[in-house]
Amino acid sequence: MIHNLSEQNSIFNHFISEVRDEVIQKDSMRFRRNLERIGEVLSYELSKTLGYSKAKTRTPLGVADTELLIEQPVIATILRAGLPLHQGVLNYFDKAENAFISAYRKHHKSGEFEIHVDYLASPSIDGKTVIITDPMLATGQSMLTVYKALLEMGTPKKIHLVVAVASQEAVDCVMAKLPRNTELWVGGIDSELTAQSYIVPGIGDAGDLAYGKKD
Repeated sequence: MIHNLSEQNSIFNHFISEVRDEVIQKDSMRFRRNLERIGEVLSYELSKTLGYSKAKTRTPLGVADTELLIEQPVIATILRAGLPLHQGVLNYFDKAENAFISAYRKHHKSGEFEIHVDYLASPSIDGKTVIITDPMLATGQSMLTVYKALLEMGTPKKIHLVVAVASQEAVDCVMAKLPRNTELWVGGIDSELTAQSYIVPGIGDAGDLAYGKKD
């Protein structure tokens, strides 16, 4: 199931517009905060699909009945670009467990590349709901590689992908290859992917925009 929030008019569109804007995105602090806000809004929408149970909350004047989450998810992110988006999700699921994965493109002279995972720190995800965050879903290969790496920590019962901007090609790829119970929460889907696997119009390099250029 794909949830594309850009198909609805809301203040959320302003956050997506600002992370795309070539002038505004030069302010790295504002860029990080906008990614964080995107994560917050997507988390709020995602939370409506989770399991709840009745609970009683005692107030100074009585007892209030409330529906509360049955369990907190595990939030996983791809370093380094995913950190601001991850923080936005964590702001709403503030008791969640967390996983961090270092993945990068290893380019070949032919122009092709492979995704390598160098580092994984994660709790058990067996039988749990897992949210994987990545600001850009270009080809989908990083997401698939990270999912396979996470399986070392167990088999999740449900996968949610939280993404700021994706290419249509990547959306088709991950939704075809990930389990049927996967849901994608995305801020915008762009139709074009260049030969170098950059999304157009896209955002640019989210990691560089958030934390500075790397050598």
